Amino acid sequence: MDVSVRQRAALLPEAPPLLLLLLISVAKIRSVSSSTDPSDKHAAELGKTDDPCGNPWEGVICNNSRVTRLSLSSMGLKGTLSGDIGQLTELRSLDLSYNKDLGGPITKSIGNLKKITTLILAACSFSGSIPSEIGDLEDLLYLALNNNNLTGIIPPSFGKLSNLYWFDIAENQLTGPIPVSSGSTPGLDQLLQVRHFHFNNNQLSRTISENLFSSNMTLIHIRLDRNGLTGPVPSGIGTLTALRELNLSNNRLTGKMPDLSGLNIVNYVDLSNNSFSTSEAPAWLGKLQSLTALVIQSGNLTGAVPSALFGFPQLQEVASPLTLGSGNNSFNGSLNLGSNISPQLQVVDFRNNNISGISFKSQYGNTLKLMGNPICNAQNSGSSYCQQQFHHTPYTTSLSHCGSSTCPEDQSFSPNNCECAFPYVGTLIFRGLFFRDLSNRTRFQDLETSLWTELHLANGAVSLQNPFFDSDSYLRVQLRLFPVDRPYFNRSEVMRIGFQLSYQTYKPPPEWGPYLFVALPYVFQAEEGGDGKTSIGKGVVAGIAAASAILVIGLIFLASCGGAPKLKGARFFSFDELKRSTNGFSEANEIGSGSYGKVYRGVLPCGQIVAIKRAQQGSTQGAHEFRTEIELLSRVHHRNLVRLVGFCFDQSEQMLVYEYIPNGTLRESLSGKSGIQLNWNRRLRVALGSARGLAYLHALADPPIIHRDVKTSNIILDEDVTAKVADFGLSKLISDIEKSHVSTQVKGTLGYLDPEYFMTQQLTDRSDVYSFGVVMLELITGKVPIERGRHIVRDIRVAMNSQDRELCGLRDYIDPLLLSSPALPGFARFVGLAMRCVEVSAAARPTMNVVVKEIESILQDEGMNTDYTSAASSARDFSVARVGTAAVPRQPYGDAVVRKEVSSDSFDYSGRYALPTRVEPK
Repeated sequence: MDVSVRQRAALLPEAPPLLLLLLISVAKIRSVSSSTDPSDKHAAELGKTDDPCGNPWEGVICNNSRVTRLSLSSMGLKGTLSGDIGQLTELRSLDLSYNKDLGGPITKSIGNLKKITTLILAACSFSGSIPSEIGDLEDLLYLALNNNNLTGIIPPSFGKLSNLYWFDIAENQLTGPIPVSSGSTPGLDQLLQVRHFHFNNNQLSRTISENLFSSNMTLIHIRLDRNGLTGPVPSGIGTLTALRELNLSNNRLTGKMPDLSGLNIVNYVDLSNNSFSTSEAPAWLGKLQSLTALVIQSGNLTGAVPSALFGFPQLQEVASPLTLGSGNNSFNGSLNLGSNISPQLQVVDFRNNNISGISFKSQYGNTLKLMGNPICNAQNSGSSYCQQQFHHTPYTTSLSHCGSSTCPEDQSFSPNNCECAFPYVGTLIFRGLFFRDLSNRTRFQDLETSLWTELHLANGAVSLQNPFFDSDSYLRVQLRLFPVDRPYFNRSEVMRIGFQLSYQTYKPPPEWGPYLFVALPYVFQAEEGGDGKTSIGKGVVAGIAAASAILVIGLIFLASCGGAPKLKGARFFSFDELKRSTNGFSEANEIGSGSYGKVYRGVLPCGQIVAIKRAQQGSTQGAHEFRTEIELLSRVHHRNLVRLVGFCFDQSEQMLVYEYIPNGTLRESLSGKSGIQLNWNRRLRVALGSARGLAYLHALADPPIIHRDVKTSNIILDEDVTAKVADFGLSKLISDIEKSHVSTQVKGTLGYLDPEYFMTQQLTDRSDVYSFGVVMLELITGKVPIERGRHIVRDIRVAMNSQDRELCGLRDYIDPLLLSSPALPGFARFVGLAMRCVEVSAAARPTMNVVVKEIESILQDEGMNTDYTSAASSARDFSVARVGTAAVPRQPYGDAVVRKEVSSDSFDYSGRYALPTRVEPK
């Protein structure tokens, strides 16, 4: 009986639903007969066919047998974007948007895509700095890097993108000034064709240069809100006659309110929450006839409000604080709404000003808010405009006609036909809404109609739910889109819809303003009547190549990696399987080496990326010993241990297959080579996680296991910066009678090695405790254990001063990155525990279980959560910063061969993969 896709998904919780594999093969391309250019073809066995252009694959568009477009929006892609993408030299469009599990740095090799016009990497999890090489893409028209975790500055090289139309880097963590040209250095003032500047919700700072804007520019949208910009608003903004939206809110801008009288067609202006000088209401308030929304909260404006403002014909529904919100100013006198109030005007909000009277010369029966003004004194407190006004229940698409029955899990009723289906779900985020009444059925139903019409869905196949305003006053609405004539979307439909929403070819009704769509991954279903494998099991595999190497971009859907025999829980791999997964153990796939052998990056047929340790001749064990050891290790499953996927004992080869971890080692993070900075709270969590992993090996593994080589380069950080202990795969197993006293061949690293070993030639579980104590000292100092002949344990022991209750006399030894923090909670207790772990006598050291409990106690006493889920969810404790200016991460196994004086028979494990500097065909 075949196992369904959903059942297999449940059996493989750690497998990603969809992988983006970008890898180089140095195998020579064999001649093939197909419609795809040989340099764009993968010669291996592929998913549906072996020809992405002759029989076009979903998401892959070709022209003249060359791949020109990859449209993979909302496909649940997971992993990182390899530098191999730069070999697709004919690519015109790349859309990987709305894949939240796709992250890591944006590769610099994107700068090699000289013909690309559209680059959409929005709403993923990309981190690190924006590559300046993108500035070399002279044909680029559309650039969307918004809603990621990008840090660093806006590259000045972007000033060379002379054809750029759309420029969106909003919702990141970018810092520094907005660059302008100077001498030979380019700047954004040179982007004369750009229509959209979307830079909001970053950490941009400094003054906006007076030279940034000029009358030669064609900007229609400027969104610089929610940054840290200072100084006056440049006068050049007033010369942008094509401008329709201007949002400078929530900065620290100073000086006078800018002169916007030349913006004759502007619709939306938000200047609220800055530090403008106190001034009279500017004259342009009564002149901008095209205004539909005006926000000037906390603008330090005084005097009377021009009555002409209320007669602007386009002024639509407005409410504080997102439209005609003028609260917290100092407008005074009588509020005169004039004799020609716009019929579109629904809400006027002038709370918290100094208004003492009000006059109407024409009928106005809509909402007026004047709370916090002198007019609302005791005498007038009963007036409607002086009372809090409550909205009705927010709108939700009605399903009342569908009865009281329910749908299976993951399915919902389609409002179109009341049948259960798998909807495409996401959140619409509206950033410039022109109304505030969330109960207005007309507005929401107009949006529903617009969505199903423009997205080519069935009438009524749209559901809107749970609208609310977030902390940024953006409206968030859950969107569910339903398929037509069947219960699920196929991949082409999801990619089409995702592209329309990410490229914003869909336009909502005008009163909804600009928007963003963030999709949830779509779980694709098997075709009806099939074997459950056609749609998901086989998936899509796009084979694309450049030059003489083969670039494989694989879309491999969740599927079992079964098919090979298993040995009591550990998967057995044949030699040929692993040879194929590593391109013949090619040098391009080698990511580390040591005296035991080499480590290769491999990709299994199901798409899972693994790290493969291949023992060299002379370092292999006997067959029975190896198989017994693997059988026992396969039972080890813990969140804080690198998972053993399987093994190979075939053709006189011994190999271990591990899960692949993306973020490198703890040592790389402490040394600054990984591009990750760890604050004190995160270091405490790393210590707790790795301690839990070791405690599991010692106390709960059956039989217990001694690691024998605990060190920071054997602690790996995954994508959530959760610590995982690695390289215990060939650690000695402890029998019940040997648990406290094991004689073994040395497997350790100088600086971490138990001093009792030199006297007894024996390693025990307390030897791991000593090594872990050294790791704790590294977390404090950031330094390696032995430096210039000095040992960290000895130096710390000598320097400690019990009179210094805060830093224990160790200020000169503490990592400078930690000293920049205002406090190091639990520091003294952590140091004390570390020193107990590195006692010379093993009997004086605590067990790893005790160590775990004490670190948990430190976290709890300082108000930090010790639960696993808190590690990634606590904004206060997480605080992991990618260094925007960090050097390119080195090869994860940077020391090609482990130095003999450092380690005997081990080598470091790291999941992050770095491309070789050159790839040549065999």
